[in-house]
Amino acid sequence: MKNLLLIVLGLVIITSGVVFALNNKNDKTKITEGANMNNKVLVAYFSATGTTKQVAQNLSSAINADIYEIKPKVPYTKEDLNWMDKNSRSTVEMKDYSSRPEMVEDNFSTDNYDTIFLGFPIWWYIAPTIVNTFLERYDLANKKIILFATSGGSGFGKTVENLKKSVSSSTEIIQGELFNNNPSKDELKKWAQSVL
Repeated sequence: MKNLLLIVLGLVIITSGVVFALNNKNDKTKITEGANMNNKVLVAYFSATGTTKQVAQNLSSAINADIYEIKPKVPYTKEDLNWMDKNSRSTVEMKDYSSRPEMVEDNFSTDNYDTIFLGFPIWWYIAPTIVNTFLERYDLANKKIILFATSGGSGFGKTVENLKKSVSSSTEIIQGELFNNNPSKDELKKWAQSVL
């Protein structure tokens, strides 16, 4: 009888330990997933026509991240964006790699973020030069920048190579995804989880 009681007591202790370990493992998984998706993550974007803005807003909502719009001091007009006009503002800026269009002044800081999803339209196979303005405005040393873009047909081209010139050598820039169709929040969340 004494042996039977010891066996039953042993099984109860073992079962309790297994249940505790499984619950503890699930709690750690939830915390890890939450830390990757919620803490110190920013979605920053430049959008001239609203296409990139929509993707950025959906991404921010999907991963519960803060959002920041890179706003030009002088907004782009339809005429400014006419890439077929050699004298349009966007064409002139993109021909001059040293061009740094001014951003609206604000009190924003990137200090609290470790990871930045950076979105923009592709212009002439690279990011618009106002994106360089953004990168050069803030200290992004030791941060991870994951790019996403929208485009009417161009790929990333030399985007990563060009943007690396505007950040510290300790800043990691990752070519992310080109979103030509309006992806769902679920698709954006899955993509974000895969690159974090």
